[in-house]
Amino acid sequence: MNRVALYLQEHLLGEIITNKEAREYFSTDASVFKILPNVIIYPMHTTDVRKIVKFSYQLALKGKILPITARGMGTDQSGAAIGEGLLLVFPAHLNKLLELDTKSGEVRVEPGLNYGKLQQVLLTHDLFIPVNPASMEYSTIGGAIGNNAGGDRSVKYGKTLDYVKSLKVVLSNGDLIETRRMSKKELNKKMGQSDFEGEIYRSVDRLIEENSQLINSMDLEVSKNSSGYNLKLVKRKDGSFDLTPLIVGSQGTLGIVTEATLLTIPRRPKTTLTIISLSNISEVSDTLDFIKRLPEAPSAVELVDDKLLNLVKNNHPNLLKNIFNDDFSRFVLIVEFDNPTERLRTSLTKKLTKHLQDNSLAFETSIDPVRIEEFWKFRRSATAVLGHQEGTAKPLPIIEDGIVSVDKLADFIESLYFLFSQNDLPIYIYGHAGDGHLHLQPALDLSKVGDRQKVFKLMIEYHALIKQFNGSISAEHGDGRIRAPFLYAQYGPESYQLLTKIKNIFDPQGILNTGVKFTDDLDSLKSILRNEYNSDYLYNYLPYL
Repeated sequence: MNRVALYLQEHLLGEIITNKEAREYFSTDASVFKILPNVIIYPMHTTDVRKIVKFSYQLALKGKILPITARGMGTDQSGAAIGEGLLLVFPAHLNKLLELDTKSGEVRVEPGLNYGKLQQVLLTHDLFIPVNPASMEYSTIGGAIGNNAGGDRSVKYGKTLDYVKSLKVVLSNGDLIETRRMSKKELNKKMGQSDFEGEIYRSVDRLIEENSQLINSMDLEVSKNSSGYNLKLVKRKDGSFDLTPLIVGSQGTLGIVTEATLLTIPRRPKTTLTIISLSNISEVSDTLDFIKRLPEAPSAVELVDDKLLNLVKNNHPNLLKNIFNDDFSRFVLIVEFDNPTERLRTSLTKKLTKHLQDNSLAFETSIDPVRIEEFWKFRRSATAVLGHQEGTAKPLPIIEDGIVSVDKLADFIESLYFLFSQNDLPIYIYGHAGDGHLHLQPALDLSKVGDRQKVFKLMIEYHALIKQFNGSISAEHGDGRIRAPFLYAQYGPESYQLLTKIKNIFDPQGILNTGVKFTDDLDSLKSILRNEYNSDYLYNYLPYL
C-alpha cells in the first residue's frame, strides 16, 4: 500500500484498497475509456469525504495534483466515473434512505442509494420520481444527479434537476455547504461570508450579472440539455439564487454530493398506450407534430425503426410475438398517457386515434396493464439485443446522447442514415422521439486499428451534424470525457470561457474529476481508449437504453 493510502487509512473510517485487481476493476465504467486509479476509497460518511478532499486540496496547494473522482455503480457512458488519483466509491456505505415525508413527498437520501430500490420504497407510499432513467435498476441517485439524468418520460416530466430541492455538497477545499433556493436577502448574507462558500457566491453572482446576455444566448433549441453548466437557472428575476442547477449535471467537477433532498409526485398506475406503425419519415414527422399540439403532453413518446425490429426478429423473435406480424412498417411509435383521471386519458387518446384514422395509419390502443407491459418490454428489451450479439464488434456509446428539436427530428434521422452509410456501418434508430432525442451505438471492434480510427472520425462527423441542427451533444448523459472535446464547438469561445470560469471558481486547484467536461482535444482521448468493450456487468439486469 502506498504512502497516500497509508495516511488516509489512518484518518478515515471507510476502507481503502490499492491492490492491482481492484484498481483494474475500477479502471473502466460503461464508457469506451480506461484509466487506472491510484487508490480506491469507500467513504463511511460525509466526514470521510471532507477529509479526503481536504487532503487532496492541501497537496494541490503544494503543487502536487491528486485528482478525486466520485463513483456510483460505474454505469456512466461518458467516462465520468473513472479517473487517476483517488476514486471514491459510494454504494458501499453512503447508500441510505435517510428520511421520507409522505405528506410533503420529500425524500432525503445519500448518493450511493440504488435508484430502483428508492423507487420501490416510494411506490409503497403511492409516490414516485417520474424521471425514470433507463439504468434505474442498476445505477445510483448520485449518478442521476451528476448527469442530470432523463428517461423515456422526460417529454412530460422533465429531468432530475426538476426533482432536486436541495443538496449537501463537499467543496474542493473540504468545506460542506447546502445548496437550495434562497431569497435575495439570504444571498446577500451568503456573499458577506469570508469563507470559500462566500467567495463562490460572490464570484458566481458577479459572473451572472456581467454575462446575462451571453448566458441567455447559450440556450439551444432542445427540450433538455446536460452540456456544460446550467447557469441560466441559478438566479431568477426576483433575485432568488440557487447553486443546485450548477451542481446537478456537473458530474462531480464542481463539488461532491453527499446528501440530496428530492421531490416526488403521486404515482400514476393507470395508463393508456397506443403503438403506431408508420411507413415513412414524413408520417413520423406529421404524427409528432400532432402530438406536440395536444392539450397535454403524453408521458412517453418512443421511436424504433425497422432495422432494429429486424435485428430483434433475427435474434430474439419471441420479443415480437403477439405484437407484430412478419413484416414491419418503417417506424414504430409508442405513445403513452398517464393522466390521473380516466376521462382525460380517454379524451387525449381519442384525439390521437382520430388523427391516425384520418391519415389511414395502423395502430393499436390498450388500457390492459398486461398488454401495455408487453409493448414496453418490446421497446426496452429490443435495444438490449444490440449489446448481446455474437462477434467481436460491440455497440459503443460514442455518439449516443445527441438531441435536436422535435420539428427537426425527421431531417436529422435522414442525415443519420446517410452518415452511417458513408461510414459503411449499420444503423439502428431508437430513442425518445417526443424530445427529439436518439440513442445511437455503432458496432465497432476496438481491437482493430481501423475501427479505433473510425471511432474518432464518426464522433467528429456526428457532432458536426448536431451543431448543424442547433442541437445539444448531451441531452441526459453528461459531457464526461467523450464529449468534452466538442464543448467548445457547441457553445463558441466566449461561452466556453464562461464555463471554464465556473469550473475555476469552484475548483481553483483542478482536483475534482480532472479531464471531465474540459478535455483539450481528441488526441488526449486516444491514449485512454480501451482495446475491447463489453457490458458483461449488466447481464444480471438485461439492460435497456
